[in-house]
Amino acid sequence: MLLKLALVGASVLVSSLAARRFGHAVGGTIAGLPMIAGTITGFVLLEETPAQVSAIALATLACLPATVAHVICFAWCATRWRWGAALVAANGVFLSLGAALLALRSPPAAACAAALLSPALGTLALPRLPLSAAAVTIPRVELACRVVAAMAMGWLVMRTAGVAPAGVSGLLLAVPITGNVLPSFTLPRYGAAATAALLAGFLRGLLGFASFFVALRAGLGWVSPAAAYGLAWLVALSASLALRRASDAARASRTIR
Repeated sequence: MLLKLALVGASVLVSSLAARRFGHAVGGTIAGLPMIAGTITGFVLLEETPAQVSAIALATLACLPATVAHVICFAWCATRWRWGAALVAANGVFLSLGAALLALRSPPAAACAAALLSPALGTLALPRLPLSAAAVTIPRVELACRVVAAMAMGWLVMRTAGVAPAGVSGLLLAVPITGNVLPSFTLPRYGAAATAALLAGFLRGLLGFASFFVALRAGLGWVSPAAAYGLAWLVALSASLALRRASDAARASRTIR
C-alpha cells in the first residue's frame, strides 16, 4: 500500500513538474504513461507466474476504452461546467462503460485492439481550443495539494477495492487517478483550453499505457519476463512519441490551411 501510494504521488509530482517546464500537454502525456501501473506490474512479475501477469494485463486493457471515455467527457464538460461537475460526470461515464466492458467479456484480441485504438480515436473527439505551448506557473503549494489529493484518492480506491467483489475491485483499480486529479486542478486555475491540452496529452500517454500491456502480454509468451518487461517499456514510449508527432503534424496541417 505504501509503495503504491508513493508511486501515485510521484507520478503526479513528475507530471506537474513537466507541465511547469514544458506545458500542459507534456505533463498530460507523462501522466498517461504507465508510471504507476507499469512499476507495480514489475513487482508483480517478480512474485507471480507469467500466466497470472498476462491475465492481469488483459483485464487492465479491457477497461482502457472507459478511461478514454472519461477523458473525453471531462474535456467537453470543462468547456461549460466547473471542475466538480466535470469530475462527477467523467467518473460516471467511466464506471458505467467500464462495468459494461467487463460484463461483455470480449476475446483477448478484441480487447487488445480496442485498447490500442481508443486513445488515438479519442484525440479526434476532444474539443479544439487554441492554446500556445509554454511553461506553466504552478506554485509549490499547489504541487503539494496535487500530490496529497492523488494519494488520498489512491488510498480510497485501493481500500474500497480490497473489500469489493472481484469485478468491482478490478474496475476501481482501473480508475484514472492522475486523470482525475490533474484536470481538476488545471481547469479552475488555467481554464478549459489548458485542460483540453492536458487531456490530449493524457490520451497520448494512454496509447503508451495500452502498448505497454499489449507488448508485455505478447512478450511473456516467447521471451523471459525481464526481457518482456523491458520491451514493453520501449514499445510504450515509442507509441506515445509517434502519436504526439502525428498530432503535431495534423495540427500544423490545419494551421496552414
